Amino acid sequence: MPERAHVGSVEAVEAFRARLIGYLDKARPVLEEVSADLRKVQYWLETEQRVHWERELRRRERALDEAKQSLFSAQLSDFREAGAFEQSAVHRARRALEECRESLDRVRRWSRDLGPRTEPLTRRVQALDTVFSHEMAMAVAFLTEVVRHLAAYAGLRPSTGPGEPHLPSTAMPPAPAPANPSEPPPNDGRPP
Repeated sequence: MPERAHVGSVEAVEAFRARLIGYLDKARPVLEEVSADLRKVQYWLETEQRVHWERELRRRERALDEAKQSLFSAQLSDFREAGAFEQSAVHRARRALEECRESLDRVRRWSRDLGPRTEPLTRRVQALDTVFSHEMAMAVAFLTEVVRHLAAYAGLRPSTGPGEPHLPSTAMPPAPAPANPSEPPPNDGRPP
């Protein structure tokens, strides 16, 4: 008859299972947060920033037109001092308009390039999320079954919480003591 295995640390498997569950409880929200942040950045670039800089571009184009109109009016009236001030205002408005165009171009380029640059990382995050939600859930279920089978094999009942002692699940009451100590104990079906 094969020897019986010595199962002495069902608690270690249970502890590992509990830590795995704790790790999954912490890791899944982090993955969800990463995905949400990426979507927020994409939305921010494609809508908020693009709309802001397009609106700003129109405002600065109007400001440049107004500065040019003021310069033209000053040149018509032949005021030298006023013309220099208006000339400076036109240069500032042109510079502001160019900066706005550069910012809008950057936002459009970032918006276009963000998806292809982050797609490999996004796929990795999604794959890891799949591992956590499906494969690790199966691992937790497997470990639960392992604990149950090991406890049954060792004659222990699985604990329902940490620190609860494991007691034999098939504990039989102790055999009655013989009335006469020289007499063998009665056979109650247990092996000697």
